Amino acid sequence: MRIALDTNILAYAEGMGDKARCNMARELIERLPVASVLLPAQTLGELYRVLTAKAKRKPAPARDAILSWADSFEVADSSWIAFQSALDLSADHQLQIWDALILAVAAENRCRILLSEDFQDGFTWSGVTVLNPFAAPGHALLSSVGMVDAPSKGKQRSLQEFKTASVAAKKKPK
Repeated sequence: MRIALDTNILAYAEGMGDKARCNMARELIERLPVASVLLPAQTLGELYRVLTAKAKRKPAPARDAILSWADSFEVADSSWIAFQSALDLSADHQLQIWDALILAVAAENRCRILLSEDFQDGFTWSGVTVLNPFAAPGHALLSSVGMVDAPSKGKQRSLQEFKTASVAAKKKPK
């Protein structure tokens, strides 16, 4: 099952926000099979803006963080067809255009789930269900990919350790 990640999930994983959500985002991402995760390029652009504007990171370290995410997971470009779909989504469902574009790219790339807290939890469009991993109780689709279990009791890996392991897993021959 393919799963797309929205900007807010990545921002929490980068340490933006309250500690509980940051830890939850990191653990959630660590549980996902690397090959199933898709990052719409739009999310990486938004994350760069969040890291430089809100977190006040210097551009070079922010760029390095973005490139590390891109090395860890598949990145999907925004096509003209996805943008046209985003226009329809925005007009028909009153979504912000950039959120709509992320959802349209997820659909275009055959994702079943988009993890985000910026949409209505459970909203489904073109085969993609938007799930808020921080909402309680968790959606049944979250449990189908092992994301509703209790937090692990083991040692938490750092974000860098996770990304290093993800890059290694991504490069393994199939």
